Amino acid sequence: MQAVRRIAFLGTGLMGAPMARNLLRAGLAVTAWNRSRDKAEALRPDGAVIAATAADAVRGADLIILMLENGPIVDQVLFGSGAAEAMPAGAVVVDMSSIKPAEAQDHALRLAARGVGHLDAPVSGGTVGAEAASLAIMAGGEPDAFARAEPVLAGLGRPVHVGPHGAGQLAKLANQIIVGVTIGAVAEALLLAERGGADPAKVREALRGGFAESRVLDLHAGRMIDRDFTTRGRSVTHLKDLDNALDAARRLAVGQTPYTAVTADLFRGLLAHAGDLDHSGLLVELERRNPGGDGGSAPPAG
Repeated sequence: MQAVRRIAFLGTGLMGAPMARNLLRAGLAVTAWNRSRDKAEALRPDGAVIAATAADAVRGADLIILMLENGPIVDQVLFGSGAAEAMPAGAVVVDMSSIKPAEAQDHALRLAARGVGHLDAPVSGGTVGAEAASLAIMAGGEPDAFARAEPVLAGLGRPVHVGPHGAGQLAKLANQIIVGVTIGAVAEALLLAERGGADPAKVREALRGGFAESRVLDLHAGRMIDRDFTTRGRSVTHLKDLDNALDAARRLAVGQTPYTAVTADLFRGLLAHAGDLDHSGLLVELERRNPGGDGGSAPPAG
């Protein structure tokens, strides 16, 4: 199997920049592009070649990694900017953005017509996981494309091939349902404890190690107690993923998704009334809907 010699990395924002740096530190040749060029230029001291356009970035690349905001932007970058036409036959696109499964399937078909492989490989782990190269990577697509990309993806975290095109996005939506619903449950539990006179920090301490233990109880509950809603996981992005999950459920005739719907409604309220806080800021929205405590005031998002 042909080794990956050159990587194009499209989208070097909050998540993409540390991911690209990890590839550069591993000694891989990376050409970076971002719509805001300054974000790509920040990678030049790490050894990246900076491209003026997405099409320039992908010319001659064996592997093209995308980390973009949503499906329409992925579509525009791939097919509206000349990038797909500039890709060499035999290259593999690894879309690590979180988009709709149906969008991923459509992109795979259109790239296949040009002789280009495709994986939808969204991630979980946030900026902390991106920086530590410990991301959970959920890949959908052809097994041979995964086998070719896996050694590179292993430098970013733990890649797992979960099924055909679109399956990676379904796995990410499952992840976002679990994380979002759990954040809401932890926020509701701490609010209940606080309103009843218990010390939320001590309640969290008491719950640790029992059946309620989770990374959300560990990390997000700590942020809620400290009222530190500096953005690590964007609420607007989490809402987009939950809306995509609801869309996928409709397409797959899954009739009842009550937890996803309620959590999406909470995020919608948070964004409308407090802005794009960290997703642990669901506590702020629950406080707003249940006045009587400290008013649910939140510090500005950092």
